[in-house]
Amino acid sequence: MAKQDTTFMDTIVSLCKRRGFIYPASEIYGGIANTYDYGPLGVELLRRVKDAWWSAMVIERDDVVGLDSAIIQNPQTWVTSGHVGGFSDPMVDCKKCKARFRADKLDSASCPERPSKRPGECGGELTEPRAFNLMFKTTIGPVEDSGAIAYLRPETAQGIFLNFKNVLESSRLKPPFGIAQIGKSFRNEITPGNFVFRTREFEQAEMEFFVPPAEEPQWYAHWKQARFDWYVNLGIDPAKLRIREHDREELAHYSTATADIEYLYPFGWGELRASPAARTSI
Repeated sequence: MAKQDTTFMDTIVSLCKRRGFIYPASEIYGGIANTYDYGPLGVELLRRVKDAWWSAMVIERDDVVGLDSAIIQNPQTWVTSGHVGGFSDPMVDCKKCKARFRADKLDSASCPERPSKRPGECGGELTEPRAFNLMFKTTIGPVEDSGAIAYLRPETAQGIFLNFKNVLESSRLKPPFGIAQIGKSFRNEITPGNFVFRTREFEQAEMEFFVPPAEEPQWYAHWKQARFDWYVNLGIDPAKLRIREHDREELAHYSTATADIEYLYPFGWGELRASPAARTSI
């Protein structure tokens, strides 16, 4: 079954390029790993999905408003949010082939020299896990020193939180209400892969819904079901969708509950990452 699934996935990737949906980025110069350009059909499909999400999330509701925040924010934003100190994955290196892997995903990884083997099973020795921060660094201004360091945003949520008071005052809203935006996010993934389902640059559609503490459970249940229903209404087979609650040890430091809406891809169950965000946190 795994072999058939792999063949099916390869067929999809080939078809996407041939029909003008997605091309490998900068391909004439050898490309760059897991970076893609959307072609004539792909960009239209992407636009329509974003429009459908925006319509359902903002236009058709009177308790959600839109925002378009900057990709580069004051670096203190990411210090305060915990991203500088804690937005990381555990990484290990193979001393033999020099490949790098996520330490918590070794069971699903394969050795680049011997794909039938997992990392460490091919005669190579793995290093001890170490934290690898996922944010892309850049610099502001003409001098590249530590005082000029900035970051490309790893998610769109922080721009929403930074503007909470501005939106509250200018829109004259009060909780419960939401703020939504669509835009690029960047994560320096250790092992990007599975076509466009895990890339270092991706489009993210996100909505943060602010509620009185006593109303958290009911709104959490509401948004889980609302997002699931949205995918079904798009035409996705509900038998290939599921809501997976995160275990306590998976939760981010700011979350009391988190759920992913997952799809049964040819390579197995995975979060709907390449389309509008499906994760809800309170």
